Amino acid sequence: MEELIIAGESIKPGETKRLEIAMPPLYTDTHMSIPVHVQRGKRPGPTLFVSAAIHGDELNGIEIVGRLLNSKSIKNLRGTLIAVPMVNVYGVLNQSRYLPDRRDLNRSFPGSKKGSLAGRLAHSFLNEIVAKCDVGIDLHTGAIHRSNLPQLRANLNDEQTLSLCKAFGLPVILNSDIRDGSLRQAAADLGVKVILYEAGQALRYDEFSIRAGLKGIINVMREVGMLNKRNSKKGHAIEPFIANQSGWIRAHESGFVHHQAQLGDHVMKGDVLATISDPYGTELGKVLCPAESVVIGKQNIPLAQEGEAMYHLAYFKTPNSVAEHVELLQDNLVSEENNATVKPE
Repeated sequence: MEELIIAGESIKPGETKRLEIAMPPLYTDTHMSIPVHVQRGKRPGPTLFVSAAIHGDELNGIEIVGRLLNSKSIKNLRGTLIAVPMVNVYGVLNQSRYLPDRRDLNRSFPGSKKGSLAGRLAHSFLNEIVAKCDVGIDLHTGAIHRSNLPQLRANLNDEQTLSLCKAFGLPVILNSDIRDGSLRQAAADLGVKVILYEAGQALRYDEFSIRAGLKGIINVMREVGMLNKRNSKKGHAIEPFIANQSGWIRAHESGFVHHQAQLGDHVMKGDVLATISDPYGTELGKVLCPAESVVIGKQNIPLAQEGEAMYHLAYFKTPNSVAEHVELLQDNLVSEENNATVKPE
C-alpha cells in the first residue's frame, strides 16, 4: 500500500489518525480547520471518502459520519476510509448553507489557491481529500424548510457509479446531471466516482434518514471490497428504482398551505397535493399532481408565495412499487434497531 499524506501528515497502513486541514481564520483571528478522520486497514483496498456539511446547515450527515466511525462494522477494514464530518465549518458555526462570503461551496469547485474563500476551501478539499480517493459518498439534506425522502443522485450512465447506487440499498435513485462547479463534477474530472445522498431537512436530525444513510455507506463499503460481504441479508430486499426525470410543482397562489401529500406517497394525475387558503380560511386553490409519480421532496413551512416550489416529484415506470419499497426500507430499519437511536454495532 502506498504512503498517504494529508495536511502534511503521513498515515501508514494499519494506522488511524485525526487531522486538521488549515483554513483562513475568522475576523477574530480564531484559527479554523476542517476535521478529518483517516482509518487505514492493514490490507490493501480502495480509498473512500465520506463527506458531510458541504452546506453548513445540513446536519444529518455529521451524525451519520459519527455513527459510522463508532461502528464495529468498520473494524476489519481493507483499504482506507477518509471521513470528513464538516467540510463547511464556517457554515456549521453560523447555521447557514453558505460560507461567510455568501457563496455556495458546492458551486465553487475545483476552486483556486488564490481565489475567494469558497474557492480556497474547495481547492483544499479537492486536492487534500478527493484527489486521493477512488470513490466518494457526499451527504446532504433538503434546504431550509424542505424535506427530502432518502434518495441517491448520481451519473447513472457510468456503470461503476450505478453499481454503487444499487448497493447502497435505497428504492429511489435519480439519474442526475452533473452541475457546473459541483463536487461531483470536479471529482469526475479526476476519475473519482461520487454518489450524493439526499435525506431529511436542514438544521434537523431525522432518525430514518440517518439510519438509512449509515446502512447505505456500509453496504457500499462491502460492495467495493473494503468490508466482508454478508452471507445472508436480514429483512426484505429493497429494489432500487431509477428516475430519469423529476420536477418541482409550484404554488399558483400565495397563501396558507394545508398539505395532503407526504414524502414517499404514490400520487396519481389529478390528486390534490395541497390546498392554499387566504388568512380568513377561504380556499384560493388546489395544488394538483400533473402525472403519476412519487413525492421525494416537499416544503414544510405552511406558507407559500406564488411561484414557490412546494413538491418535488419523481417519475418512475412503476411508481406504486417505489412507494411500497420505501415502506419496506422503513420497516427494515425499525426492525434492526427498536431504540430511538441506533447503537454502535
